[in-house]
Amino acid sequence: MRIVFAGTPAVALPSFDALLASPHELVAAITRPDAAAGRGRHEVASPIARRAAEVGVEALKPRRPGDADFQRRLCELAPDVVAVVAYGALVPASALEIPKHGWVNLHFSLLPAWRGAAPVQHAILHGDEITGATTFVLEAGLDTGPVLGLLTEEIGPRDTAGDLLGRLASAGAGLLVATLDGLASGDLRAVPQPADGVSLAPKLAPADARVDWAAPAMRVDRLIRACTPAPGAWTTFRGRRLKLGPVVPSHADPIAAGALVASREGALVGTGTGPVALGSVQPEGKAAMAAADWARGARLAAGDRLE
Repeated sequence: MRIVFAGTPAVALPSFDALLASPHELVAAITRPDAAAGRGRHEVASPIARRAAEVGVEALKPRRPGDADFQRRLCELAPDVVAVVAYGALVPASALEIPKHGWVNLHFSLLPAWRGAAPVQHAILHGDEITGATTFVLEAGLDTGPVLGLLTEEIGPRDTAGDLLGRLASAGAGLLVATLDGLASGDLRAVPQPADGVSLAPKLAPADARVDWAAPAMRVDRLIRACTPAPGAWTTFRGRRLKLGPVVPSHADPIAAGALVASREGALVGTGTGPVALGSVQPEGKAAMAAADWARGARLAAGDRLE
């Protein structure tokens, strides 16, 4: 089949490369426009745009998928299907109707669970033990289209969102190619999503990633892992922001929520239940460091706490 690929961030690269290596013909990529990044705020192409340039695949960068010029070019390319992984823009019905088999999206949850922009983060945040990936046909609703294929993946007790997303991106690439194979052969039929089990996974903002030390240790642990690497869990220490890497629940005696105690583990922090041991921390304007090194440099004193 003639394939156009729609994706933007690095998590979409395994699927892009899998399609390149497949028997299907990858004729173009659709990605978000170049965006300002870094301290100099220079325009930078997306990871998919850069990869497409490396392998000589045309990259389309519409500001909106509803733009007439973009849709005209998509019609000229005459794709059988548009394969989508983390594209990052809503696709109007006029564009969805162009390919014969529509737009087939790889989503990192077991739909209808965790529809939305942050399915992996919400699965960890809510303590799910199993998640997965789903291929489905895009339609106007938010991740509501009929399902073509799925795979499951266990969530480990120490998984961060980055860990889990990396595994799902790799396994999901194979699922996406297998789905397109099934569409090409005519052996695959889409099945409507069940009405029960719907949950939503909106994007986590930096404000959502602030740790509430009065919450139970399990909740603190899940929040930090769900926000690693993005948007990055944080707290404040002596009035300044402190970014947090994953913590480890401790069996030490309880201490007051937010209270800091130096220990052989580096530093313990009280929660609403038992304390947790800090892992890596990153003070404002500094590189990330082990909590033990930070605690020595900070010279923790009685009464110091994280807010």
